[in-house]
Amino acid sequence: MTAPKLALATTPVAQAPVDAIVVGTVQNGSGAALAPGAAAVDEAFGGTLAEVLAALGATGKADEVVKIPTLGKLKARLVVAAGLGKPAADGSVTPEQVRRAAGAAARALTASKHIVSTLSTVDLQATVEGTVLGAYAFSGYKSDAAGAELAKVDLTAPEDGSTKEHRATLKAATAIAEAVATARDLVNTPPNDLYPASFAERAVALAKEAGLEVEVLDDKALRKAGFGGILGVGGGSTRLPRLVRITYKGAKARKKVALVGKGITFDTGGISIKPAPNMEVMSSDMGGAAAVIAAVVLAAKLKYPLQVTATVPMAENMPSGDAYRPGDVLTMYGGKTVEVLNTDAEGRLILSDAIVRAAEDNPDYLIETSTLTGAQPIALGNRTAGVMGSDEFRDRVAEIARATGEGGWAMPLPEELRADLDSRLADLANVTGHRWGGMLAAGIFLREFVPDGLPWAHIDIAGPSYNVGGPYGYTHKGATGVPVRTIAAVLADIAENG
Repeated sequence: MTAPKLALATTPVAQAPVDAIVVGTVQNGSGAALAPGAAAVDEAFGGTLAEVLAALGATGKADEVVKIPTLGKLKARLVVAAGLGKPAADGSVTPEQVRRAAGAAARALTASKHIVSTLSTVDLQATVEGTVLGAYAFSGYKSDAAGAELAKVDLTAPEDGSTKEHRATLKAATAIAEAVATARDLVNTPPNDLYPASFAERAVALAKEAGLEVEVLDDKALRKAGFGGILGVGGGSTRLPRLVRITYKGAKARKKVALVGKGITFDTGGISIKPAPNMEVMSSDMGGAAAVIAAVVLAAKLKYPLQVTATVPMAENMPSGDAYRPGDVLTMYGGKTVEVLNTDAEGRLILSDAIVRAAEDNPDYLIETSTLTGAQPIALGNRTAGVMGSDEFRDRVAEIARATGEGGWAMPLPEELRADLDSRLADLANVTGHRWGGMLAAGIFLREFVPDGLPWAHIDIAGPSYNVGGPYGYTHKGATGVPVRTIAAVLADIAENG
């Protein structure tokens, strides 16, 4: 996508020669009340803006967008009221409420070229993120792709703080939102164009543009080094696997963080083939890989005082005469053996190889994310990621995920499930053989490959990474870019607090 150009407003709202002015509304007992920043617009309407909105049925609920022609009262043609939802008892709203309102307004204004938003008076960072992501479009495969596109957004500055601080917030928030858009673009790219080799090429291009170190292992290098999980999963496809490693070394780096993301560019389930309905969504099975690639590039843009390395296994899980079979035993990178009971539990196999390799760098923290299990949305729905790992770091990541608005919930790794991964042939099996606690069993499997004492977190984004329903807030149908903002916030937290 091409993101709209965002800038701090230099012209008073009432005099701004723009297509539309966005104001916020909140729910109250009698309808929609105006949020901070709308005073000048209300004055132009003679103090009756709330009444006009009420006459049009506005309630201020989340995702509500109401358009009002200004009829010459302002230089702008339209006033657009974006609902923030219910405020807290003290009248405040959360950043996520602002982010969603900004996104809903941006989605409704794609026919406008230039707008000004007063939502930034409430929360500048959330407005920037919501606006960029709400304006997102993935249309490169449409023959009529040259449609209208929101090009410029002016943001009224919050009342507190300095202009220098506002500019810094604007720059950082724009970089974060653009990183999410990068992940969305990768996930939305169809699998005939995004396969292991081409995915690796795009990762290399992003890394080099950011000035980062990058290493790519092809199938021959993977075989020589003993990456049995990646080779086993990717062996059934004519488009052979890759392992990409991207490293950012920040100035005065105090901590080393390893990122690992699942890069299954298409998942048929292999020999344990999936049902045909909705299999097209399995082109999104590389959402974790897209997120960690975008996150390491973002770390460089924001100049975190960290060393961050993304280790990204990429494979296509296909059935063929060369495909791995149920009953095969794979020797993973590092020497552990795994009996394959289900070839559709492939993500954990490529991730295990990548985790062992990432741990060889002796990181202080390891964050892995993947569209790993169908059990995740069954347990937590399509908008809440399951977070597993070492207790303290798991809880830290889950709390930060909720603070970013992406959502995450700490989940246990019950010891009684470990025995269900025992194998009669190998060190462990890749599935338990029963349906109970599938998300947790996958986390336990991955734990077998994490060194003792390394703080780690596994973020299962099987549901949250891809929206199969209608758009809402700043989220479109298709790729969401989750959990780029969570990873970025965790990296920022580590940089500040260790």
